[in-house]
Amino acid sequence: GADIARGYLRLGAACLTTTFVLTQRAAAVRRLQISDNESLKSRLLPELAAGKYLATVGISHLTTSSQHLPRPVLRASETPAGFVLDGFSPWVTGAPFADYLVVGATLENNDQVLLAVPAHTPGVRVDDSQSLVALSASRTGAVHFNTVEVDGAQLVAGPRPNVMASASGPGTGGLQTSTLALALARAALDYLQQESATRDDLVQKSEMLRDQWDHASHDLLQMAEGQEVCSLEQLRIAANSLVLRATQAAMVAAKGAGFVDGHPVGRWCREALFFLVWSCPQAVRDANLCELAGIES
Repeated sequence: GADIARGYLRLGAACLTTTFVLTQRAAAVRRLQISDNESLKSRLLPELAAGKYLATVGISHLTTSSQHLPRPVLRASETPAGFVLDGFSPWVTGAPFADYLVVGATLENNDQVLLAVPAHTPGVRVDDSQSLVALSASRTGAVHFNTVEVDGAQLVAGPRPNVMASASGPGTGGLQTSTLALALARAALDYLQQESATRDDLVQKSEMLRDQWDHASHDLLQMAEGQEVCSLEQLRIAANSLVLRATQAAMVAAKGAGFVDGHPVGRWCREALFFLVWSCPQAVRDANLCELAGIES
């Protein structure tokens, strides 16, 4: 677990978009791995491991996205053969290239299911990818389901209430979200440290931010090995705070050059905003807002 986290820290510092795409594939694989559907696992996991198929996930609407709406955005009805899906999954990464979409949907009785839907099933329509503030190359956008019939053999989990939380394994965002935030912070801090080599005014600030990064990454690696040094939310709050402050500190150090389109510091600042919206539970949002407002939480 710690080795995987170290890999994501290195990859994310080099290219956040690439690493984000990989995490969405990993999330789909992880949901299949912990499924009780042995037949589905034996059919899909070897092909995914061999790189013959690409899978991605559409599950954010079960946990964080579109939760304010009066009815679920993706609904399922049970049939003798399986399920019928209607609605849409708002945020699916790499959908134009996916062979399988591991998506969550809600039944009329509010039970939920996870299904591995073949991407070319009749009635599945992938929207043009959103033009985002950052990470647009991840090709993230909505996927629509118009009376899509899914065989019961494709059931990954459920039906049951709150299918994401009741399954074993990571919760919303898991460790990956915090890992990628710390990876981006690392890129910004490496730049800040490089600049401080010739600018004495940056040395103390760079060292203080690096100490905070060392502490947070140490907690991350311990948690990746199963040690409960803090909660997922506490780690996410720390990672969010650090990535926002580190990227903006890098912008201060870069000065006007960092504000020119194409400079990596400008891109890092935009990418840091992603962590305010990606798999961001209410407690994390509240902590972010408290810090921005100067309120001690």
